[in-house]
Amino acid sequence: MILLHNRIKAIERHPMKTYLQHGKFRFHAIFCLSFFFFYHTAWAGKTLEAIKQKDQISCGVNTGLAGFGSSDSQGNWTGLDVDICRAIASAVLGSADKVRFVPLSAPQRFAALQSGEIDILSRNTTFSLTRDASLGLNQTAVTFYDGQGFMVPTKSKFKSAKQLRGVSVCVQSGTTTEKNLNDFSKANMLAVKPIVFEKLEAANAAYFSGRCKAYTTDASGLASIRSKEAKDPKEHMILPELISKEPLGPMVRRGDDEWFAITKWVIYGLLEAEELGINSKNIEVQKNQSTDPAVLRLLGKSDDMGKLLGLDREWIARSVAQVGNYAEIFDRNVGEKTPLALKRGLNALWSQGGLQYPMPIR
Repeated sequence: MILLHNRIKAIERHPMKTYLQHGKFRFHAIFCLSFFFFYHTAWAGKTLEAIKQKDQISCGVNTGLAGFGSSDSQGNWTGLDVDICRAIASAVLGSADKVRFVPLSAPQRFAALQSGEIDILSRNTTFSLTRDASLGLNQTAVTFYDGQGFMVPTKSKFKSAKQLRGVSVCVQSGTTTEKNLNDFSKANMLAVKPIVFEKLEAANAAYFSGRCKAYTTDASGLASIRSKEAKDPKEHMILPELISKEPLGPMVRRGDDEWFAITKWVIYGLLEAEELGINSKNIEVQKNQSTDPAVLRLLGKSDDMGKLLGLDREWIARSVAQVGNYAEIFDRNVGEKTPLALKRGLNALWSQGGLQYPMPIR
């Protein structure tokens, strides 16, 4: 805009000379105006404004996957994906309770986000090129690194997924799982027989009734289904192979850079809090006694990082205080002391041999 202002002043001082340069001036004017409108359009997101007006975040979650997204008989939602939405609500609205959870099947989930029915999809959803490039949605940050596996009855004597030749396999439609199964079968000439179900509950029932000899989905999902649905979890085993990469995380609508930034930076903030040793139990002590510049910055005691996101300076401090850091969320929902009994593995911090590497908040 400064360039545009200077060109206008030049016209006033040297009208004839500037007339000869009219083409260049027009180019500069168009460029500057285009940049101005593009910049403001990119950051003039309406999602945050709408959320503040209704004082609630609408979060799309699984219809019932223990450890990630499920509700009890009283309608209380729990799970890793659920807690991510709670943390975002805390950062944006001041309370982790200001969330409306919308249970969605796999085929329903993307349409619900595209239509505006929900503000964010936090439903064990794999990031992939096809989804990133063709749905009009943005993939935010990975909250769980997973891979597709197989579950079989222990008495079946299968020890490897490559032994499943000609076997019927339960799989859910509208997922990357279905395609991965077909690819794995063709690559290993197994001629497996997919039995496809739209709803998770139907796939679960078919497997446990013996209609399918094996069940395939994300390995974390298999652990969840086994712990929740099996009469005796020991009667079912998850085979050792993972046949795909499944980086899972929330998605938001494309075209709203502000909301996209808020979502991913809350996730990074939860991870950085773990990295810095800040949790829900010691956060007040850290605020009042720490001299570490990184801790003070994250908790809003020095630099105001929230201002860059359109939030207040205590945005991530609230999330950690109310919901916990990433380690607390993981351990509470899917960790080794839960029925799923999952180790951190790939989901450990990068400094502890995992893949979780938060972008620096500075």
